[in-house]
Amino acid sequence: MIPTLRITVRDTGDRPGTEVEQPYLHDPVGTAARPEIRLVGHTWDPLDARASAEVHATFPADLAAYTGADGRRVVEPGALELRVAASSAHVRHTVPLRSPSRGRCGRSGTSGGCGASRA
Repeated sequence: MIPTLRITVRDTGDRPGTEVEQPYLHDPVGTAARPEIRLVGHTWDPLDARASAEVHATFPADLAAYTGADGRRVVEPGALELRVAASSAHVRHTVPLRSPSRGRCGRSGTSGGCGASRA
């Protein structure tokens, strides 16, 4: 996947507040049926009025893995989308990703071997 996502968040109001960003993963070409989008993290950033901050979030490759019919974790090659949103219905940015490799991720329930990157 990608090592780090960097985005700038802003408080546009006259009072301090908190900005929550939610990254969702979407696999438009996966061979296994999975949820349309899946929440894979969040950031929680308190900001002063009219202030901004750069947010950094890291996403390990095994977030794109799923358990195959044989009980092993699989990372499929192909397109992915990381959607940065205020909620699943309010997507602010879409980041296209691509996996050039295919592989297994160790035994079921482990993440060993899921180090292949998508970029």
